[in-house]
Amino acid sequence: MSLISRRGRTLPWLAVALSLVGCAATTSRPTAVEANLTTKAVGYLDAASVPASLALVPAPPVAGSAGFALDEQVSQEARALRGTPRFSQATHDAELGFPKGANQFSCAIDLDVDAQRTPALYRLLERSRIDASAATRTAKKHHQRPRPFMVNGEPTCTPQDEAGLRRNGSYPSGHTSIGWAWALLLSEIVPDRADAIIARGRNYGESRLVCNVHWQSDILEGRFMGAAAVARLHDNPAFQRDLLAARREITVARAQGAHSSRDCAAEEAVLKVRPASAL
Repeated sequence: MSLISRRGRTLPWLAVALSLVGCAATTSRPTAVEANLTTKAVGYLDAASVPASLALVPAPPVAGSAGFALDEQVSQEARALRGTPRFSQATHDAELGFPKGANQFSCAIDLDVDAQRTPALYRLLERSRIDASAATRTAKKHHQRPRPFMVNGEPTCTPQDEAGLRRNGSYPSGHTSIGWAWALLLSEIVPDRADAIIARGRNYGESRLVCNVHWQSDILEGRFMGAAAVARLHDNPAFQRDLLAARREITVARAQGAHSSRDCAAEEAVLKVRPASAL
């Protein structure tokens, strides 16, 4: 057999070997942050790009401080809403799992979101949810702040979650970070609905007060970290593609006469109820 013939046979194997080397190099790079074991979705940001919450937020208010006095005042006002429609709304707002979580802002944008009719928007909300949550994780783990229900001994709106919440620090609020990130992103996608969307972002975080699982200062710093996550997302090419595609999807959906299927007037009325001292 000639040398050329032998080389001809070995070249395909060489190509395979090189491709495997390339794969190994690719997998060694930082990957996007994973949500948890129950979802296959990943965030847009790799671990190095997630905002550094421990460096960005101050320590939570301590007992005896003016900040903690406000936390206690707001918590008391929020707990007084137990048993009202606002408490029921807080229970609904606690749901972040998809597909249900995709429609937390359905009334604000006046459109139902699902993976079939608005796939880019659905994907953008799910993946940004993971990034906004990751943006609070380091500070949560470091401070391990006890949640209100652990201090006041009163029930939450999601008793089935309490065991897990006890192991997860209260500060800053991950739900609020996600809700505020969504509010900022959706305001870009549907600018003519921006006021309703931003209002929904605020009261989405306030639902965590009513639920008795977060303090006021948790909510404020959650908004801060949600905004930090959005700032990082805008430098991500995959996010930018989904953002543009989501705008096109909403334009098409509106042209077809699509609207939210919820009772938005009732939801809006309920969400106007809030703890009087909440910022």
